[in-house]
Amino acid sequence: MKIAFIATYPPRECGIGTFTQSLVHAIKDHNEVIIIAMHDGQENYPFPPEVKFTIRQEHQTDYLKAADFINQSDIDVCIVQHEFGIYGGQSGVYILPLLHRLQIPLISTLHTILQKPSYTEKAILKKICTMSDKLVVMSHKAIQFLEDIYHVPSAKILRIEHGVPDIHFDKEKSRAELKFTDKKLLLTFGFVGRNKGIETVIKALPEIIKKHPDIVYVVLGKTHPHLLRSEGEQYRNYLHLLIKTLKISDHVLLINEFAEEKALFKYLAACDIYITPYINEAQITSGTLTYAMGSGCVVVSTPYWHAAELLTGNKGCLFDFKDEHALTKVLNELFDKPQLMKTIQQKAEKYGQGIIWPKIGEKYIELAEQLTYDPVKPEQKNDTDIDPLLLPPFSLTHIKRLTDDTGIIQHAKFGIPNLKEGYCLDDNARAMLMACMAYKLKKNQIALDLMPIYLSYIHYMQNKDGTFRNFLSFNRNFLDEVGSEDSFGRTIWSLGYLMQNAPNDAFYQTARLVFFDAAPNFEKMKSIRGIANTMIGISYYLKANPGDLEIKMCLVRMTDVLVAHFEQNRSKDWDWFESLLAYDNGILPLALLHASQVLENKKAKDIAFESMNFLTTHTLKDGYLSVIGNRQWFIKDKERSIYAQQPIDAMAMVLAYHQAFVLTEDRKYLENIFTSYLWFLGENDLRLSLYDFETKGCCDGFEDYGINRNQGAESSLAYLISHLTVLQAYEESAHFREVSTSNNSVNHTTRHSETEISKID
Repeated sequence: MKIAFIATYPPRECGIGTFTQSLVHAIKDHNEVIIIAMHDGQENYPFPPEVKFTIRQEHQTDYLKAADFINQSDIDVCIVQHEFGIYGGQSGVYILPLLHRLQIPLISTLHTILQKPSYTEKAILKKICTMSDKLVVMSHKAIQFLEDIYHVPSAKILRIEHGVPDIHFDKEKSRAELKFTDKKLLLTFGFVGRNKGIETVIKALPEIIKKHPDIVYVVLGKTHPHLLRSEGEQYRNYLHLLIKTLKISDHVLLINEFAEEKALFKYLAACDIYITPYINEAQITSGTLTYAMGSGCVVVSTPYWHAAELLTGNKGCLFDFKDEHALTKVLNELFDKPQLMKTIQQKAEKYGQGIIWPKIGEKYIELAEQLTYDPVKPEQKNDTDIDPLLLPPFSLTHIKRLTDDTGIIQHAKFGIPNLKEGYCLDDNARAMLMACMAYKLKKNQIALDLMPIYLSYIHYMQNKDGTFRNFLSFNRNFLDEVGSEDSFGRTIWSLGYLMQNAPNDAFYQTARLVFFDAAPNFEKMKSIRGIANTMIGISYYLKANPGDLEIKMCLVRMTDVLVAHFEQNRSKDWDWFESLLAYDNGILPLALLHASQVLENKKAKDIAFESMNFLTTHTLKDGYLSVIGNRQWFIKDKERSIYAQQPIDAMAMVLAYHQAFVLTEDRKYLENIFTSYLWFLGENDLRLSLYDFETKGCCDGFEDYGINRNQGAESSLAYLISHLTVLQAYEESAHFREVSTSNNSVNHTTRHSETEISKID
């Protein structure tokens, strides 16, 4: 079997790397193993031959290349070691696209499972759990957290304990070599940091020394690299000062080095008592604790989660966090009762023999073989192409939060309205469109109650010449004279939709008044997106008022402008309206699809589908939506931008595919609608949901570092419009199926009758 590991790896100094190397050595005699090693960029590591690929931690393209490397290397199973701090991006988000692209079974060993994760940490770990075929944890507490906090099915979780080397070091010889023959040796090893609580042991020593003057406490380990980068050696210097103040310099040895295994085993063999004095309970796995117990050490520890679990059954002793007096009592009692120490040591040795690395390796091999020979069956695809059960419940909670009696606030800090930024026409037009859709589809009373606010804002922002201002401060001061053509077009879109679907005459008449006051400006626009948005609004109006020849001729001329842009810019392998793919791209083919439906214009329809298919090849080629990022856009013959992806681009794709389905009834567009919608729920380049299930808002997009957690009006409205469009498409697809079934029935009956007549004749 060929197994790939994704993890840190020696000579990089990291506990995860040491774990991985030990596991690799335990299984490589009977399996081919390759390592994809994480590189933190701190130095040029001379990795051993089994490392076949390295990933620079903060270079996301390396992760994608690593996925390709694994998929092309005839590997049977991939095992990833997960710890938030070793992967790049916000909370290690870069690992998600790599794992998503893997085409082989995936085992994830989880070294940290947080009880109180941040929003991003929880989202990332849940996604890893979803993508993994099996999850390996090292404690019962970890299983409990995965089930209760992250809602992982128990069948997906397997407990395999942290392995330990099969150590056979002579205690007396080791003590002699380390010059501790006549000493009582206390030991703590591992990276040194403030959460390790080493000062608790140091503070306990004076009282212990009074009774046992031959005590020596050894702290073996370098300062943690993250702490070293952020504050240098402040913590170690504090420990030195504390030792000096307590006048116990002869009894404490701080060894500032990352111990190689041979040296570490020698210290473990030599020590009398191993101490893990961590200062809080939030540690789900401790490799140092496991190594100490596996080495047969008498362990004394604070009751953090892993220690509280491992030291049951008198396999060690516990004392409370930061309680040096309790530690003094425990240590004095142990040294006073050598038989008790011997009993604890024997229990620790017995436990250790059950978790030596060869036995742990066998469990991983058994799991890998199980996944290889009996792979998890992929879920059956829904016959309808849209699964409404996957949609979160429709909710206007966040929209109500953002809306006051003036309009909808355009920005938010996380899920809280940012009043400093005031209001804009763009968002109130989108809000008008969304609310009208929600009332039409769901008869949502909240949506109906909100509609007058948004329509009133639109009316208030219109100038005497029919143009619109865009921005209004929170204290209702105008912030511009004339808004962008985009905001004009989006407003006409919402007014056109409202006139086609007005819930009562007051809405219709107000929308009509504002629409026709704006009409003299329709053909003055230069921006093709402003033109496109306006065309969509005009098309909705004409669907309800097909006899308005003046407005229809206006639509004809605007359609010709968009067609001309396409013909001027198209070339071989570039079927588009501009020499670049920029923002809100799906709006351009969407406008031609609407116009061609009203005008029965075949040329416009053909260009709409050509341009939409071109856009599809660049955004849906990997089976999920990857909209053009707004960081650099996509200039012809250049590299496309992935990051700064925004919800309005995903919404535009949902709407374009929906209109294509309406015109063709081709079910492939249903699939594209749903695939594009799932961008909001995590089927995207970062594999993270932008929809916030707590606030019911939508995040403003994502950068290379992770999610932009602000949940402004534009993003949340884009999500809700997409959600409603999916529901509408589902209803339409059901209707088309019923009509098709009915027609088939009629055809079958007709054929049957003709056959009967033939028989009679």
